[in-house]
This record gives sequence, structure tokens and C-alpha cells, in this order.
Amino acid sequence: MTAETAAKKPARSRAKKSEGPTRLRIRVRAYEHGVLDRSVKQIIDVAARYNATVIGPVPLPIDIKKYTVNRAAFIDKDSREQFEMRIHKRMIDILNPEAKVIEALTNIDLPSGVSIDVKMM
Repeated sequence: MTAETAAKKPARSRAKKSEGPTRLRIRVRAYEHGVLDRSVKQIIDVAARYNATVIGPVPLPIDIKKYTVNRAAFIDKDSREQFEMRIHKRMIDILNPEAKVIEALTNIDLPSGVSIDVKMM
């Protein structure tokens, strides 16, 4: 490579991504949508108590798991039963959470059957 071609190439900048707002992403999952909605409302109320900016709840697609089983063990192979499990999901984003908000969310008491995934982005 000659000095002329090296001078023509623009220098690559190693600039970092622009720092946007930090967000706390909460994904809530449950088998019953009523219990899920009450839990999400409880989470939003806790965040609103500390004046946090809340985006959501955003409903995510329902996971449906279907299972097919034989009704009889020996003769009637054509007779089958189908069962399904529906997993309802919601996503909540909290922008620029303070330490008080995170502490209050860790101490929240939610009903059984509700699972939560929390990520800091």
C-alpha cells in the first residue's frame, strides 16, 4: 500500500455506542391471565410510587404447548385426547430506575404461579 492510498482512506473511529437511557426489562409469565394482570398492576404501582417512567405492560405472544395421549392402552389406538398448556407473558420496561425502585421491586410479594425475569439493559 502506497502513501497516497493510505492518505485517501478515512480513519476508522472507535467511538462507543451513544449512551441511551438504562432500562430495567421485566418479563412476567403465568398460566392464568387474571393472576398475571394483577401481578403486572402491582409491579407498575410500585414503580409509579417512586416516580419511575414505565413503558408497558406489553402483551407478548402466548406459548401454547399441546400434548396428545391415547385414551386406551391397548385396542383403541384411534381414540386420543388432546391437552394444552397456555403460558401468558407480559413485558414491562422501567427507564432510568433508581436504587429505591429496584429495592422495592425485589421486596414485592407476588402470588405463586407467576415467574419473573429481570434484566438491566
